[in-house]
Amino acid sequence: MSTKPKQPAPIHEDLGMHTDLVYMCLPLIAMAVCFYGIRVALLCGTAVITANLCDRLVALLRRQKYEKGEWSSEAFALLLTLLMPATVSYYVVIVGVLAAVLLAKEAFGGYGAYPFHPAAVGYAVVAVSWPEQVFAYPQPNLFASLPLGSTKGVALVEGPSHILRNGGLPTISTMDLALGNYAGPMGATMLLVILACALFLLHRRRIGVAAPLCFVGACLLVAFLFPRLGDVAWSMPWSHLAERLAAAKYEVGSGGILYAAVFLINDPATLPKNKVSRAVYGLVLGVVAMMFRYYGSYETGVCFALLAVNSVSGWIDRAILRAMNRKGVVRREA
Repeated sequence: MSTKPKQPAPIHEDLGMHTDLVYMCLPLIAMAVCFYGIRVALLCGTAVITANLCDRLVALLRRQKYEKGEWSSEAFALLLTLLMPATVSYYVVIVGVLAAVLLAKEAFGGYGAYPFHPAAVGYAVVAVSWPEQVFAYPQPNLFASLPLGSTKGVALVEGPSHILRNGGLPTISTMDLALGNYAGPMGATMLLVILACALFLLHRRRIGVAAPLCFVGACLLVAFLFPRLGDVAWSMPWSHLAERLAAAKYEVGSGGILYAAVFLINDPATLPKNKVSRAVYGLVLGVVAMMFRYYGSYETGVCFALLAVNSVSGWIDRAILRAMNRKGVVRREA
């Protein structure tokens, strides 16, 4: 098998994938503005401007023409910002975007050459640096506005992941969980909007189904079989069904699991190329994501899990292809 270094993907591929991702962030931003006010739009605007300036600076330093149609940096900036609370400071957003674009993307050669998802890298940087800002959330209040500047006086609460970590079940209704009407990341809680975006991206053939379905399925299976509910995890799988189903609902419905399934794991540069490899990739990512949720230091561990599995995605692809070739299965690129 060829060992040639990874080459950047052609720009025309980005014109579809990442442009549509930017467009699909707009409904999430609109919903977040309804819950938290104009501050959300200012945070997202700050992220996009920072990402754009980074691309222009890199093009200038490399003495290359700035590619106006290459929107991957803007997409990564929005995806990163929507994973944070609406009270996060502007400088935290700027640092996260700088890490995503300059460290995770451009340092490896630019579009299509990065081995780790840039939005996940940016999130990991700000989560480790400012956990008190990233993991404390304001309560959503329809058509009420957070301060545009400092938010030091805003009351913050822990998200549902904190309750699950302590062995309890959140009291969020199914409707509020679907609409995102609870304290959490400003853009990763609106499950109905996220699912609608997924349908659009599937229709446009910007994302596949193998990796996301296997990822969510693995998360559901781990949450159902081993709920964080005291002795329930060690009982027979057919006992305490109501508690197991409730735990699975809250584990997968919160913590950015569905958001990651739609917006993060389908990036063409980090996703394995073979369809079978993508299914295995999704299963492994789901198990690792739940391990980070259960045993990691941070409540929202899906981005850390994504980085960990990104590091072995190439090995997964090669191992699956070797196994298929040994069995005489014809290789089919996705």
